[in-house]
Amino acid sequence: MNDVKKLPLREDVSNELTWDLTTIYASDEKWEEDFERLKQDAADVTRFKGRLNEGARIFQEALEAVLGLSRKISSLYVYAHLKNDQDTGNSTYQAMNDKARYMIAQAQEATSWFEPEVIELSESVLKSYFNHNKELEIYRHYIEQMTANKEHVLSSEMEALLAGASEIFNSSTQTFSVLNNADLKFPEVKNDKGETVQLSHGMFGELMESTDRSVREQAFKKMYAVYKDFKNTFASTLASTVKNHNYLAKVHNYSSARESALSNNHIPETVHDTLIQVVNDHLPLLHRYMALRKQVLELDELHMYDLYTPITGEASLKYSYNEAKSKTYEGLQPLGDEYKAVLDQAFNDRWIDVVENQGKRSGAYSSGTYDTNPFILLNWHDSLNHLYTLVHELGHSAHSYFTRDTQPYVYGNYSIFLAEIASTTNENLLTDYLLKTTENPKARAYVLSHYLDGFKGTVFRQTQFAEFEHLMHVEADKGTPLTADYLSKQYQQINSKYYGDSVEKDEEIQYEWARIPHFYYNYYVYQYSTGFCAATALADAMIKEEDGALDAYLTYLKAGSSDFPIQVMQKAGVDMTSRDYLLRAMAVFEERVDELEKALKAIK
Repeated sequence: MNDVKKLPLREDVSNELTWDLTTIYASDEKWEEDFERLKQDAADVTRFKGRLNEGARIFQEALEAVLGLSRKISSLYVYAHLKNDQDTGNSTYQAMNDKARYMIAQAQEATSWFEPEVIELSESVLKSYFNHNKELEIYRHYIEQMTANKEHVLSSEMEALLAGASEIFNSSTQTFSVLNNADLKFPEVKNDKGETVQLSHGMFGELMESTDRSVREQAFKKMYAVYKDFKNTFASTLASTVKNHNYLAKVHNYSSARESALSNNHIPETVHDTLIQVVNDHLPLLHRYMALRKQVLELDELHMYDLYTPITGEASLKYSYNEAKSKTYEGLQPLGDEYKAVLDQAFNDRWIDVVENQGKRSGAYSSGTYDTNPFILLNWHDSLNHLYTLVHELGHSAHSYFTRDTQPYVYGNYSIFLAEIASTTNENLLTDYLLKTTENPKARAYVLSHYLDGFKGTVFRQTQFAEFEHLMHVEADKGTPLTADYLSKQYQQINSKYYGDSVEKDEEIQYEWARIPHFYYNYYVYQYSTGFCAATALADAMIKEEDGALDAYLTYLKAGSSDFPIQVMQKAGVDMTSRDYLLRAMAVFEERVDELEKALKAIK
């Protein structure tokens, strides 16, 4: 019998493949010291409560105290959550993460009076403060953002009550995370070498790309069998989260959770509606690609587990982590020397936690705060897909670096709406580079199918998620019980609509909703789709070396939250209130389907 191939323990991972969190705190003891100090800082900030009408100087002191507390707690939380994510089974870091969340809740409660009191000040008083205290000028846009949604902020007492209950409101999300990442036990499966491996979130993605259909099928069915077993628990956590979103929106006088979520970034709801409409109008393109996939794979039936394997068979392009670093530098050359310097820091200063280990959080992300490096979590496997993941997350981290290096703390972050644009611009640049440097028809077909699969996953799939997410919130608001059976039925129907008649209606896929963490993020997923489409336009301009394109792009990366997101993108040359950027992206998708068909014919 073959030995089971197990993931390494955290302590067995080589140092150079882990992130260096000592740049945040030299030790856990230093973190604990800051935790104790922040308890007092949270209490101290309340001394300004009820005093914002005492003049410009007190207003400035209160504003800076509130921001200062947020800044300190952000570093505390980032350290704890990164430590926890590197090994979710480590009870020490579970506890630290819980303590950091508790401290966030305490700080929110301690500062919950601030925004309501700012909003209660008359326009004339605020104007006089800015006129009499020039040091306040840097905060003008921050205050404008705050007062723009004036009618949706409650009294300071009510906001304090809600802030104090934030841990309770978020408990279902936290329960999902622990269950999904630490407590679920997945079975063993055979990989395409015949080895017995432990199924995991990261391994599942790798097995879905296998060219051995039996490997894909067994991994697919065994993975979703686990989620089927826990479907009622996952329905409970998800339904509670959706109800939480709806409740908080209503008490803040919004008509819906969507209006509330999008208003945080001043995004019109029509942006969300337009995305779903345009994507639905172009579903025949996705159906055409699915029919092509079925034809090329020579399958009588195309199943959901057949959608991620390379359409040309065995991967003709695969990269080790070191090879991927080289390709990253080459593919992102259009971004110039200033951008390359940031990549040097990422690779040389241990911003990246590379390999999968036991208990490590699944997936990949970029995380950090104003006073930390923009760290990256990966679960590396040698593949083209993971090369794309690397450049994607580097896009986020470079965006964070440029923003924090350019903007003061008050504007040292960027909205979720803008976040995915930087990452997917990198993906588009990499695709263009690979197509320009790959002559072999089979390899070109591999790159093209990878791009089309990426488009499918980022635009079509995330819009599918957005449509399902919106349905959940609307139906819950009507009083429809979000039971496991209801969610599964609705998900199956939407999934079937998106993939069309060429793809079989596999029973297992109805449980996919149970394993998607983004459904807990409150209208987050649509921004993957809008971001990818905007990135298509930005990358195309830089590839063609259009006048001012690179400078405009770097200006976007450095803007942070110093302006409203729609305006930031308009300055970069993309109007995201229109349909045009979506239509342009769909045109690119169609062009590359055409090109793939030609490449496949050349192989024959």
